[in-house]
Amino acid sequence: MRPVRLNRALVLEAPLRAPDGAGGFVQGWTALGTLWAKVEARSGRDLDGLGAALSRVLLRITIRAAPQGSTMRPAPEQRLREGGRIYAIRAVRELDAEGRYLVCEAEEEVAR
Repeated sequence: MRPVRLNRALVLEAPLRAPDGAGGFVQGWTALGTLWAKVEARSGRDLDGLGAALSRVLLRITIRAAPQGSTMRPAPEQRLREGGRIYAIRAVRELDAEGRYLVCEAEEEVAR
């Protein structure tokens, strides 16, 4: 297998729940670190959601593999951030039999 060109720096973020002081929780995000990635658009479509027009783009994001249990191994409840762009991770799988790369199936929603 040829090496994958990882040319974009993405920040891996995990959900963080903090008490809101009124018996509930506030959802936030905490940065785990930076991963170099290859980002490819797969498909996209327009959505009409709750009075706002949205575009959803499905992405294939390839990164170097990290061992099971590592904080730098993405998981479906996490997200990747590139500046103001946010990619919600939906699934993670190995790209090759040697386990050198992982593929994150992700989506980005953009208000239009």
